[in-house]
Amino acid sequence: MKYVMLGTLGPGSMKKQESRTSNARAKLKELGMKLESVYYTQGAFDFVDVVDAPNPEAMLAFSVWYSEQGFGKLTSLPAFDERTMVKALARGGIRGKKKR
Repeated sequence: MKYVMLGTLGPGSMKKQESRTSNARAKLKELGMKLESVYYTQGAFDFVDVVDAPNPEAMLAFSVWYSEQGFGKLTSLPAFDERTMVKALARGGIRGKKKR
């Protein structure tokens, strides 16, 4: 399952950027997660990552671990590809209906 992680960095996180990212990558790997992309942003969130997690529990474990390290906070959102959305629409009876 893919997740979008919206993250904020804690105080002093930028000073320890290299160790923060290497420790986070190691933890992701330990949890069976794959980091697909990383973007640093300006605004309400400091970064946006896309990860592939084997299950929701792995995502939760990573979020808790990240916060406990003092790196900052994460908001995770399950992400569905277009094909999955089309299938969900069909299962929900949305696809193929004509407007009256």
